[in-house]
Amino acid sequence: MKKNNLLLIGLAFAVILLGAVLLGQPRRAPTTPTAMNGNMLKLPPPLFESETSVEEALLTRRSIREYSDESLTLAEISQLLWAAQGITHPAGLRTAPSAGGLYPLEIYLLAGNVAELPAGIYHYKPESHELILIAEGDQRQALCQAALGQSAVQDAAAIIVISAVYERTTVKYGERGVSYVHMEVGSVAQNIYLQAVSLNLGTVFIGAFHDNEVKKVLQMGKDEQPLGLLPVGRK
Repeated sequence: MKKNNLLLIGLAFAVILLGAVLLGQPRRAPTTPTAMNGNMLKLPPPLFESETSVEEALLTRRSIREYSDESLTLAEISQLLWAAQGITHPAGLRTAPSAGGLYPLEIYLLAGNVAELPAGIYHYKPESHELILIAEGDQRQALCQAALGQSAVQDAAAIIVISAVYERTTVKYGERGVSYVHMEVGSVAQNIYLQAVSLNLGTVFIGAFHDNEVKKVLQMGKDEQPLGLLPVGRK
């Protein structure tokens, strides 16, 4: 009987000790998203308030080309993509103005170091605030080569890519619509810049790249034209 009691006491002590060790371990972010459904990922809902005023974001906005090797969170990615083209009205209006409400822009995310998001190329769907997986694997090096070897592309945790289908706008405005598309890209890029400031992240707008090579990496349609790359990372 005494031996059995001693055995039970020993087992209880071992369980308590093991629990203490496990509780003392840091919690690690899962490596795969829990919300992934096939090739679709529902992003966390964006926030509509922060401690950073518009005026402060404008004052401190700078182009940042150097980043740490820390990962971004899925919530931060969600916020950046919403700032770029998120829906802000039941009629489908978005965070950036668009001539005639025709929305010619497409947004891609090239993820390399994002917690809860496997490395890969994703297409952002504003209507459902979702990411659609296009290709698996870390493609930062390939995109860096397409961007003339600019290190910001290789070093960033993720890169937001803006492309345009010009015909969506030119069908209504003719050749003048090309200028309208370029104006819209500027609005989207500034939105991403200001949101990055609010999140204490760094970004830079890159316009120097080989168009066809970027299209190949992102697997864009033939009617799309890449217009800007925005690497994002922790400063």
